[in-house]
Amino acid sequence: MKYTTVLFDLDGTLINSLEDLAESANEALTKHGFKAHPLEAYKKFVGNGVRNLIKSATPDGTEDSVVDMILEDYRKIYNKNYVNKTRVYAGIHEMLENLKKVGVKMGVCSNKPHKPTNEIVEKLLGNKYFDVVFGEREGIPRKPDPASLIEAAEKLGVVPSQTIYVGDSGGDMESANRAGMLAVGVLWGFREQDELKSCGGKILIASPSELVDFVTGDNRG
Repeated sequence: MKYTTVLFDLDGTLINSLEDLAESANEALTKHGFKAHPLEAYKKFVGNGVRNLIKSATPDGTEDSVVDMILEDYRKIYNKNYVNKTRVYAGIHEMLENLKKVGVKMGVCSNKPHKPTNEIVEKLLGNKYFDVVFGEREGIPRKPDPASLIEAAEKLGVVPSQTIYVGDSGGDMESANRAGMLAVGVLWGFREQDELKSCGGKILIASPSELVDFVTGDNRG
């Protein structure tokens, strides 16, 4: 069996959280006198940690102290609203179930803060699929640094060369390659195909079932 393990990004990969993220950020921004952004704009803002989300949503040159105040309010707002409209993408539950059936180990490595990452996984995906769930944690570099991916593989007792990392952004593809894992990009997420390819996506999939087909097909080989 070549690939024994699959690690996943969360937002834009397993769940569509864009509306809750955008509405929470817009509420925090307007509270401080900044303009709200359309939903589509947040596809580019998210993925690099919550501080970078707020920094991207404010004008260039906004003072760090102001960004920090908006961020503090955003955290409070989002922590109350992170499953209002967030939904699991179609086919994800079936994909996880089928991967579990063939003995694939699974985990989540996200740049979303650690607490909501774990709570969302538990509430929307359940706790029977993943043996490790990592969000952004103090002292651990965010993706595209590969640290969390490598730590997850170590915790699962597997080697990176036997591990697939699945994500929806160029940063995810870069993280996978830097960790020595197979970079698989999803085409239903927040970013475009060209970004996934240019950042090192080795395989691009249009539906969750394609991942199962790849893994199980490889297992038979």
